[in-house]
Amino acid sequence: MTDLNEKDLIRKAKQGDMLAFEELILKHEKIVYNLALRMMNHSEDAQDIAQEVFLKAYRSLANFDERAAFSTWLYRITHNTCIDEMRKRKGKQTYSLEEELESEDGSMQRQVADAGDTPEESLLRAEQKSEILQALDTLSEEHKAAVVLRDVKGLSYEEIAEILELSLGTVKSRISRARNQLKTEILKIREQNEKSLRHKERKEGRP
Repeated sequence: MTDLNEKDLIRKAKQGDMLAFEELILKHEKIVYNLALRMMNHSEDAQDIAQEVFLKAYRSLANFDERAAFSTWLYRITHNTCIDEMRKRKGKQTYSLEEELESEDGSMQRQVADAGDTPEESLLRAEQKSEILQALDTLSEEHKAAVVLRDVKGLSYEEIAEILELSLGTVKSRISRARNQLKTEILKIREQNEKSLRHKERKEGRP
């Protein structure tokens, strides 16, 4: 069935062809998983979200408007599923800097830097990733979703507006506010880290 284009697959899937639907999943599983991963910050959660998204897509496929992009429709379902899960867990989310992430480029760890980095550069890069992850978790679900879609997934404002079902102006405003909040939170985190380091050095009697 690999020679069928996406519209053919969608029409066949709507008619109950499970092989066609499985082909659609294979075509889009990476974008769904990667968006869920950026939103949830945990690979197992992303896998669970992806499974739930495709189950919802299967149940709702008959209502899919074929004039729209299938990927956009899946992004919307993924976004809404992540938001629902994040709201259920509000205040309970944790993450580990050692956690392994599975991306479309393969396996990596958050603290891993470029091979050519010096030890000092590797440490700095790990600290910056930690700051960004912590700052992202301070955003509201809506602001986090918007900035992830734009700055992590690289979607256009128009695509994001369609996925989130918002006006273009609202999307731009939401992303701008999210970026400003991220900058503020990263500065706060850095200040707190510096205070902690100075306190530790004083306790150890270091000048």
